[in-house]
Amino acid sequence: MDNGEHSPEDIRRLQLLVNGRLATLIPPPEQAPPALHQSMRHSLLAPGKRVRALLLILAGKHFGAGEEAALDAACAVEMVHAASLILDDLPAMDDATLRRGLPANHRVYGEATAILAAIALMNRAFGVIAEDRALPDAARIRLTEILSLAIGSEGLVAGQEADLKWQPVAATRKDVELVHARKTAALFSAATEMGAVVAGINGADAQRMRDFGKRLGLAFQVLDDLLDVLAAREEAGKDVGRDDGKPSMVRTVGLEEAQREARQHIDGAALLVAQANGARGILGDFALSLMTSLQNSVKFHYAETSAN
Repeated sequence: MDNGEHSPEDIRRLQLLVNGRLATLIPPPEQAPPALHQSMRHSLLAPGKRVRALLLILAGKHFGAGEEAALDAACAVEMVHAASLILDDLPAMDDATLRRGLPANHRVYGEATAILAAIALMNRAFGVIAEDRALPDAARIRLTEILSLAIGSEGLVAGQEADLKWQPVAATRKDVELVHARKTAALFSAATEMGAVVAGINGADAQRMRDFGKRLGLAFQVLDDLLDVLAAREEAGKDVGRDDGKPSMVRTVGLEEAQREARQHIDGAALLVAQANGARGILGDFALSLMTSLQNSVKFHYAETSAN
């Protein structure tokens, strides 16, 4: 188990480790068909915090696994995330123009190639797990199961469908949370549970990691909704102000109550990670620093809005 000692440099090193490995796990940009592979790399290698990958690696370290043992599984989760962003941005979905500070994939490569790139990335994710011979067969099977459930009709896909068909008039807090649990928290939850599996953990502690990830994902989405209301497009690195008519805790319960909701999820996540091995460790520290950064950004914009 880790001793909880870390620094921003440690996190940056892990981000660079993930970035380097991702670049080797998919074909080079010149390989035929070049537009497809360039499209895949455009979204997969775009500047990002690699939050889900880091959560997986740090969840593994929380239970004593080496970061190299968790690296390919972490990259698989990043591939799924990148694919989901490509699909979410399509004109038939959220019709976005900007993602991670770059033009949305379909704006560069066209809708057809963007869709094919998303399919290719999701398929490659499962291939990466299957090829990871450093892990026991049982672990690779379980990782595949977790990731498949996170993506499918009870996970990301379900969340996007509900998002598209959202009826905000009679929406309740529970309705919004259910959509967020599928669209956002499902992949957070998968990442943290997969990290436990890489470390050979199952049973109650694996469940705690799953719940920990869900809590983080829900807090992350509420804070993201707050920033959508408060932040400028250039600062967010994506289109903002597009959540009108979409599931949003902010628009359902208001700004202040949404902030309290996020805080409750963060506190719940902190409790779960401590219960998993008796200490918060580097995993808890990273999650707390991530959420604190988002909260501070929300508070800054909220203060500016109130002042105006």
